[in-house]
Amino acid sequence: MSAQDRLTDTLYGLGWSTVKKLPEPVAARLGRTIADLAWKQRGKGVQRLESNYARVVPGASPERLAELSRAGMRSYLRYWMESFRLPAWSEERVKAGFEAKDLHHLTEGLAAGKGVILALPHLANWDLAGAWVTTKLGIPFTTVAERLKPETLYDRFVAYREGLGMEVLPHSGGTAFGTLARRLRDGGLVCLVADRDLSASGVEVEFFGDTARMPAGPALLAQQTGALLLPVTLWYDDSPVMRGRVHPPVEVPESGTRAEKTSVMTQALADAFATGIADHPEDWHMLQRLWLADLDPAKGSP
Repeated sequence: MSAQDRLTDTLYGLGWSTVKKLPEPVAARLGRTIADLAWKQRGKGVQRLESNYARVVPGASPERLAELSRAGMRSYLRYWMESFRLPAWSEERVKAGFEAKDLHHLTEGLAAGKGVILALPHLANWDLAGAWVTTKLGIPFTTVAERLKPETLYDRFVAYREGLGMEVLPHSGGTAFGTLARRLRDGGLVCLVADRDLSASGVEVEFFGDTARMPAGPALLAQQTGALLLPVTLWYDDSPVMRGRVHPPVEVPESGTRAEKTSVMTQALADAFATGIADHPEDWHMLQRLWLADLDPAKGSP
């Protein structure tokens, strides 16, 4: 393990061991302080966040984009402070930490014996939403995690999410899709963060007026298993409670090739994501390149 990897792993370890012991107001203030410091330094992540917001809010002035990126960093650090503290939250705190609109799309789908796929963008705190599903609704689910470096950091994330009641599969290795399909055929729930393609073989979609690439997995799983595909968007307000909405199902087209159906369905997901992001751009934590025009053509990846 390199010195940088050891440092990264140590910092995350300190976050989980130290921040979760802080009183909630103290952790919230700490998150805002760190966010403001990072924003003032204007590193690559903050600049990329601002550039992405410029696509989401076309015509925004530099002053407006600066306000958005500051709010975005505060939202991002709220996510981290909550995530570090989630393992120490009581069941009641988890249950009270999230409210969802139109939840009937999920509960009715599961009650009908269908598997359900929840697809989310990087909005607000998807880990909290997942913990709420396992705790408040009592519904276990399966998800996929990107393999992080160092490997010890990936192991920390897997242990963290499994501790919240999730089954976590590695993104790489080629076996995740088959396992997800089996869970869905058994009437289970699968949750996937799906606004950024990690495989370089995703589906091109129109997203805020330009072309981006999003993963094909959610649409392919729905076609292959008959599971319900539901977009979900999340956001913060000024309260300690995160909000969310379960959008209507993305239907499988009646005609077309598998690739054509996948393209139509993934575009429908992108449109639902765009609705939530446009309403709450500061809660979209996309600090990486997303649109094809922003990617390095020599590398073909972010």
